[in-house]
Amino acid sequence: MGMSVIIAAARPEEAEQILKLQYLGYQSEAELYGDWTLEPLTQTLESLQAELSEHRVLVARLGDEVVGSVRGWVDENGVGQIGRLVVHPRMQRHGLGRRLLEGLEAQLTADGAAGGFELFTGHRSLGNLRLYRRLGYRETEVREVSRRLSIVTLAKPVPATLAA
Repeated sequence: MGMSVIIAAARPEEAEQILKLQYLGYQSEAELYGDWTLEPLTQTLESLQAELSEHRVLVARLGDEVVGSVRGWVDENGVGQIGRLVVHPRMQRHGLGRRLLEGLEAQLTADGAAGGFELFTGHRSLGNLRLYRRLGYRETEVREVSRRLSIVTLAKPVPATLAA
Protein backbone atom coordinates (compact mmCIF):
# COMPACT_ATOMS: atom_id res chain seq x y z
CA MET A 1 0.00 0.00 0.00
CA GLY A 2 1.37 3.46 -0.86
CA MET A 3 2.12 6.29 1.54
CA SER A 4 -0.39 8.98 2.34
CA VAL A 5 0.27 12.65 1.75
CA ILE A 6 0.28 14.61 5.01
CA ILE A 7 -0.45 18.36 5.22
CA ALA A 8 1.59 19.98 8.01
CA ALA A 9 3.54 23.06 9.02
CA ALA A 10 6.81 23.44 7.15
CA ARG A 11 9.99 22.80 9.09
CA PRO A 12 13.00 25.13 8.74
CA GLU A 13 15.13 22.30 7.39
CA GLU A 14 12.66 21.89 4.48
CA ALA A 15 13.44 25.33 3.03
CA GLU A 16 15.70 23.97 0.30
CA GLN A 17 13.13 21.34 -0.74
CA ILE A 18 10.40 23.99 -0.85
CA LEU A 19 12.57 26.27 -2.97
CA LYS A 20 13.39 23.46 -5.43
CA LEU A 21 9.70 22.52 -5.64
CA GLN A 22 8.76 26.15 -6.19
CA TYR A 23 11.32 26.42 -9.00
CA LEU A 24 10.01 23.23 -10.62
CA GLY A 25 6.37 24.20 -10.20
CA TYR A 26 6.70 27.69 -11.62
CA GLN A 27 8.48 26.56 -14.82
CA SER A 28 5.13 26.13 -16.56
CA GLU A 29 4.06 29.64 -15.47
CA ALA A 30 7.29 31.09 -16.85
CA GLU A 31 6.70 29.32 -20.18
CA LEU A 32 3.07 30.44 -20.26
CA TYR A 33 4.04 34.11 -19.86
CA GLY A 34 7.45 34.01 -21.55
CA ASP A 35 8.96 35.44 -18.36
CA TRP A 36 11.76 33.62 -16.55
CA THR A 37 12.15 36.45 -14.02
CA LEU A 38 8.99 35.57 -12.07
CA GLU A 39 9.68 36.09 -8.37
CA PRO A 40 9.16 32.41 -7.43
CA LEU A 41 11.96 31.54 -9.88
CA THR A 42 14.39 34.14 -8.57
CA GLN A 43 13.75 33.88 -4.82
CA THR A 44 16.83 33.12 -2.74
CA LEU A 45 17.10 30.48 -0.06
CA GLU A 46 17.74 33.21 2.52
CA SER A 47 14.54 35.01 1.52
CA LEU A 48 12.53 31.80 1.77
CA GLN A 49 14.05 31.02 5.17
CA ALA A 50 12.92 34.45 6.37
CA GLU A 51 9.38 33.74 5.10
CA LEU A 52 9.37 30.44 6.97
CA SER A 53 10.00 32.29 10.21
CA GLU A 54 7.61 35.20 9.50
CA HIS A 55 4.60 33.52 7.82
CA ARG A 56 2.47 30.42 8.03
CA VAL A 57 3.87 27.87 5.60
CA LEU A 58 2.23 24.52 5.00
CA VAL A 59 3.68 21.63 3.07
CA ALA A 60 2.30 18.42 1.62
CA ARG A 61 4.66 15.57 2.51
CA LEU A 62 4.86 12.19 0.85
CA GLY A 63 7.16 10.40 3.25
CA ASP A 64 10.13 12.74 3.58
CA GLU A 65 9.52 14.49 0.24
CA VAL A 66 7.84 17.89 0.06
CA VAL A 67 5.38 17.62 -2.84
CA GLY A 68 3.36 20.78 -2.21
CA SER A 69 3.54 24.09 -0.39
CA VAL A 70 1.59 27.28 0.30
CA ARG A 71 2.25 30.35 2.47
CA GLY A 72 0.23 33.09 4.01
CA TRP A 73 -0.12 35.74 6.66
CA VAL A 74 -2.73 38.08 8.06
CA ASP A 75 -2.18 41.65 6.84
CA GLU A 76 -2.80 44.89 8.75
CA ASN A 77 -6.43 44.92 7.50
CA GLY A 78 -7.16 41.47 8.90
CA VAL A 79 -7.16 39.77 5.50
CA GLY A 80 -5.41 36.46 5.01
CA GLN A 81 -2.91 36.92 2.17
CA ILE A 82 -2.19 33.63 0.41
CA GLY A 83 0.65 32.97 -1.98
CA ARG A 84 2.97 30.53 -3.68
CA LEU A 85 0.63 27.58 -3.84
CA VAL A 86 2.61 24.93 -5.66
CA VAL A 87 2.16 21.18 -6.14
CA HIS A 88 4.73 18.89 -7.74
CA PRO A 89 3.70 18.25 -11.36
CA ARG A 90 3.47 14.47 -10.82
CA MET A 91 1.14 15.02 -7.83
CA GLN A 92 -1.28 17.46 -9.45
CA ARG A 93 -4.97 16.64 -9.92
CA HIS A 94 -5.15 14.70 -6.64
CA GLY A 95 -6.66 17.46 -4.49
CA LEU A 96 -3.40 18.56 -2.84
CA GLY A 97 -3.78 22.20 -3.89
CA ARG A 98 -7.26 22.28 -2.38
CA ARG A 99 -6.08 20.59 0.82
CA LEU A 100 -3.16 22.98 1.20
CA LEU A 101 -5.32 26.04 0.56
CA GLU A 102 -8.08 24.95 2.92
CA GLY A 103 -5.54 24.06 5.61
CA LEU A 104 -3.92 27.47 5.36
CA GLU A 105 -7.31 29.22 5.42
CA ALA A 106 -8.14 27.36 8.65
CA GLN A 107 -4.83 28.36 10.25
CA LEU A 108 -5.10 32.01 9.20
CA THR A 109 -8.66 32.13 10.51
CA ALA A 110 -7.44 30.79 13.85
CA ASP A 111 -4.81 33.58 13.74
CA GLY A 112 -7.56 36.18 13.35
CA ALA A 113 -8.07 36.67 9.59
CA ALA A 114 -11.77 37.37 10.12
CA GLY A 115 -12.09 39.58 7.05
CA GLY A 116 -11.51 36.86 4.48
CA PHE A 117 -8.74 35.82 2.13
CA GLU A 118 -7.00 37.21 -0.92
CA LEU A 119 -4.67 35.73 -3.51
CA PHE A 120 -3.59 36.41 -7.07
CA THR A 121 -2.52 34.64 -10.24
CA GLY A 122 -1.82 35.45 -13.86
CA HIS A 123 -4.70 35.84 -16.31
CA ARG A 124 -3.54 32.89 -18.46
CA SER A 125 -3.25 30.50 -15.50
CA LEU A 126 -6.60 28.88 -16.22
CA GLY A 127 -6.08 25.86 -13.95
CA ASN A 128 -5.30 28.14 -11.01
CA LEU A 129 -8.31 30.32 -11.75
CA ARG A 130 -10.59 27.26 -11.96
CA LEU A 131 -9.32 25.94 -8.61
CA TYR A 132 -9.71 29.27 -6.84
CA ARG A 133 -13.21 29.84 -8.21
CA ARG A 134 -14.25 26.31 -7.26
CA LEU A 135 -13.09 27.07 -3.69
CA GLY A 136 -15.22 30.22 -3.48
CA TYR A 137 -12.79 32.93 -4.58
CA ARG A 138 -14.17 35.70 -6.78
CA GLU A 139 -12.31 38.12 -9.01
CA THR A 140 -11.90 41.57 -7.46
CA GLU A 141 -9.33 43.20 -9.74
CA VAL A 142 -7.37 42.68 -12.95
CA ARG A 143 -4.21 44.75 -13.25
CA GLU A 144 -2.19 44.82 -16.47
CA VAL A 145 1.51 44.45 -15.71
CA SER A 146 2.71 44.16 -19.31
CA ARG A 147 1.34 43.26 -22.72
CA ARG A 148 1.87 39.60 -21.81
CA LEU A 149 0.69 39.60 -18.20
CA SER A 150 -2.30 40.77 -16.21
CA ILE A 151 -2.57 39.93 -12.52
CA VAL A 152 -5.97 38.66 -11.39
CA THR A 153 -6.74 39.26 -7.71
CA LEU A 154 -9.36 37.02 -6.13
CA ALA A 155 -10.92 37.17 -2.68
CA LYS A 156 -13.40 35.31 -0.55
CA PRO A 157 -14.99 35.76 2.85
CA VAL A 158 -14.21 33.39 5.70
CA PRO A 159 -16.46 30.35 5.20
CA ALA A 160 -19.05 29.88 7.95
CA THR A 161 -17.46 26.53 8.82
CA LEU A 162 -14.19 28.33 9.68
CA ALA A 163 -15.72 31.40 11.33
CA ALA A 164 -17.51 29.35 13.99
